[in-house]
Amino acid sequence: MRIRYIALAVSTLCSMNVLAATNTDALEHKLAQLEDRLAAAESRAAKAEAQIQDLQQQQQTALVQNKSTIAVVSQEPVSTSVAPAPTLTLSGYGDIKFYGDVEFNMDAASKTGGLTSVKTTANKDWAPGNNERWDINGRLLLGFDGYRRMNDGHFAGFSVQPLADLTGKMNLDDAVFFFGSENDWKVKVGRFEAYDMFPLNQDTFVEYSGNTANDLYSDGYGYIYMMKEGRGRSDSGGNFLISKTIDNWYFELNTLLENGSTLFVDKNYHGIDLTNEKNVAYLRPVVSWQSGRFSTAVAMESNVVNNAYGYRDATGKWIDQSDRTGYGLTMTWNGQKTDAENGVVINLNTAFMDATDETDFTTGVNGLWRNAELGYIYAHNKIDEFNSSNFDADCEGDCWVTDPGSYDIHTIHASYLIPNVMNMKNFNIYLGAYTSWVEAHPTDGKGRSDSRYGGRLRFKYYF
Repeated sequence: MRIRYIALAVSTLCSMNVLAATNTDALEHKLAQLEDRLAAAESRAAKAEAQIQDLQQQQQTALVQNKSTIAVVSQEPVSTSVAPAPTLTLSGYGDIKFYGDVEFNMDAASKTGGLTSVKTTANKDWAPGNNERWDINGRLLLGFDGYRRMNDGHFAGFSVQPLADLTGKMNLDDAVFFFGSENDWKVKVGRFEAYDMFPLNQDTFVEYSGNTANDLYSDGYGYIYMMKEGRGRSDSGGNFLISKTIDNWYFELNTLLENGSTLFVDKNYHGIDLTNEKNVAYLRPVVSWQSGRFSTAVAMESNVVNNAYGYRDATGKWIDQSDRTGYGLTMTWNGQKTDAENGVVINLNTAFMDATDETDFTTGVNGLWRNAELGYIYAHNKIDEFNSSNFDADCEGDCWVTDPGSYDIHTIHASYLIPNVMNMKNFNIYLGAYTSWVEAHPTDGKGRSDSRYGGRLRFKYYF
């Protein structure tokens, strides 16, 4: 019996050892399978992470390569596991352009004024006087243009150009909306300048006409009339222009609505303080013809509103001073159209103003060859009436036009362009100079003459 029990026990122990060995083998097999699965999962995760890094790198590379391009993105949501790069979202209605230029001047002039209503500086704070002038002036322009063109040739757009000058003031060049049909007709409304009827070529320092329709006439000084009174870019009104192109012909009608007395500095004219009764309406039609290198244009400008501004005499009678009509002719030979390097550009300009108690005639010629420009301007003012009873005290002996009579003004101007400074195509330097002299022949009193001169170094940078 004992032998049986011992044999049974030994048999049982052997069976349990065999079973335990079998279970251990199975467990180890399952653990090995689990480790394989974990390794496979880690491999897949590593591949996914590498793909994400590659995708991010591609996006960063594309962003760097196209950093100057503004993208128009879709309004539909995009499903992606990677956060999109920051973008500027536009309406998608047309092209948008951002640009600008820097224009800073270093000036030296004999006097700040005294001969004409000349604007020889971008710093409008300078007043006429007897002192010499040394100053640095200029401005920075930022431009934003929008343009949309349809398949049938119709288009619409806008342009706005804020200015920041060295005096710490913000100004505005153009602010215009336009629409029309390409090579056919066009409508413009806003603040802008119409057709230039007195081009000065590469002008650097001679700015008789200014760049707006305001403050062109300084009482007591000679007037260089250049068909600018109705051209536009006014500080007190706006333009409405309609133009049409037919083959070689171009037709334009500009309407300027503004406070007409702002044409005169301090609203003084012939020794009289002007009173503004109603706004003026300048109509300025232009007809231009161009063929090859030659072009010409004729124009007139006239205020069509009677009694817009004036004064009351000692009896209380209203005296209208707003009757002003001007005429202009310009001819241009542009040899650079066929020879960009050695072509000559020549402008011949003439303008005549018939105003209340005054007529003004101006003519000029200028030429540009390569980078050098030279020009001459002659102006003749004939004053029929002038009230000097309360004028001399304000003029402080520096004015020339203080009596009725004739006044002749001569100006020679020159400039030279130094292009591509430091091999930058957008960086130029201009050297400019002018000399002016006046010959006064008042009806009463002795004739007088005097001269002015100046030079300028201009830095011009485009972006």
